[in-house]
Amino acid sequence: MRTLISLSLATAVATATTLPAQQPPQVQREFRGIWVATVNNIDWPSKPGLSTWDQQQELLAILNRAVALKMNAIVFHVRPGADALYDSKLEPWSQYLSGRQGRAPEPQYDPLAFAIEESHKRGLELHAWFNPYRAHYSRDTSGAASTHVMRTDPDLVRQYSRFIWMDPGDAEVRRRAIRTIVDVVKRYDVDGVHIDDYFYPYPENDVSGKKIDFPDSVTYARYRRTGGKLSKDDWRRRNVDLMVEAMFKGVRAAKPWVKVGVSPFGIWRPGNPPSVRGLDQYAEIFADARKWVRQGWADYFTPQLYWSVDKPEQRYDELLKWWVGENVTGKHVWPGNYTGKMLLPAFHWPASEIVEQIRLTRAQAGATGNVHFSMKVFLDDPDGLNERLMAGPYAQPALVPATPWLSVGTPPAPSLGVHPDATTRRPILDIQPTAAAPIQIGMGGTSTVYSTPWLWVVQTRSDAGWTTEIVPAAVRSRPLAARGADTPREVRVTMVDRLGVASAPAVLRAPFGTNAAGMTGGQ
Repeated sequence: MRTLISLSLATAVATATTLPAQQPPQVQREFRGIWVATVNNIDWPSKPGLSTWDQQQELLAILNRAVALKMNAIVFHVRPGADALYDSKLEPWSQYLSGRQGRAPEPQYDPLAFAIEESHKRGLELHAWFNPYRAHYSRDTSGAASTHVMRTDPDLVRQYSRFIWMDPGDAEVRRRAIRTIVDVVKRYDVDGVHIDDYFYPYPENDVSGKKIDFPDSVTYARYRRTGGKLSKDDWRRRNVDLMVEAMFKGVRAAKPWVKVGVSPFGIWRPGNPPSVRGLDQYAEIFADARKWVRQGWADYFTPQLYWSVDKPEQRYDELLKWWVGENVTGKHVWPGNYTGKMLLPAFHWPASEIVEQIRLTRAQAGATGNVHFSMKVFLDDPDGLNERLMAGPYAQPALVPATPWLSVGTPPAPSLGVHPDATTRRPILDIQPTAAAPIQIGMGGTSTVYSTPWLWVVQTRSDAGWTTEIVPAAVRSRPLAARGADTPREVRVTMVDRLGVASAPAVLRAPFGTNAAGMTGGQ
């Protein structure tokens, strides 16, 4: 901790005090996430075979753009098809990095570790995004690595139309998916894990127009021979249920503070709500997403509401209201938005469509954020989207909503101090975490994750009013006021932990002395 000048320590260090009559504005709580897709190099890296330096520079540009837009989370695609965009002993390096599956980036580095470190420096959460069943994005498997599931365990995969898919009915496929996810949770400092809407594959037709059935008759026959009684469709849904539940419980057992997210197709079944028509995920991809929501098998649900607000049979507001109504366990609901349709000629959405979707989300009680697909639209910035967001719904920073069911208590308020800048003599605010006893979690284990700072909320009052900043916890000092700015009258700093739980504020009030003899932080 910095040494405070002269005899000012007693007055310059402050903790939570009685709040004055003039309250600072409440900091908005809203999840603002962006999917960063790696499959087919949609978002990152821009093409396979880039050098490590170019890959890292592209990723830093993505994170910096997210910060500029006041986003607070990145959902990073780390397993697009039984491969890895991280250093894995279970699956081969992804071809979307080097151009050849199984070949590491050159010079070798760990993209996930890099993404986590750089995201956290910027105060962004990093959620690792997995496809549990997709094995290969095309039927051309000639480039598959010797360590890929198609080579090591060909009996686990099935060809379906142009895809290679792992069979969800095989218990080893489920174990493989959970083992991969939990391995990442144990080895990396991720804030969340995330799966999307690819369960059984979306239906495809053959050349005659007939729907192709998923080729799992051998697996189903094996289930029936062992005494199984379920119909094939119910068996398929049960297979997916088992994976979702096992993922949720496996992550919770490995690290209780890591959030689990599921992003299902936006329609559970046509007629739910009554006006809705469209693909029936319950019957077509065998995903009983309503059951997962009602059972609470995730910490957040991101139904993909990928239609425009005026689409009559998929109304955004009606679908969102329905999903929130099913959320009987009170988990987070953060709908997914196909913001990238602004770039698709068939849709060419205006920026006003996205602004309106955010407005409708905020208008729905029980929905507390949005996840945008995908990063490319914010890099290309069609129709002045970024400016519209920064001047409108994302003008002010926001904290990720707290996840109190994972929390074990309220973090301690920080300690504050003031010292003069050595050159300008202007006051510099010092922020230090307050020591807290280790917290017991799980089966008698100990963790400091809950008592260590993740972010600081710094609120400063001057004659012009309050300003609010959300600052990464690594920042421990900052100017009390910029040159030429109004003199600060009061500073409040709140610690926010990894689960979004906030401490009481620590408070300093003017006068902040800056003479050579010493500085004082008012009370």
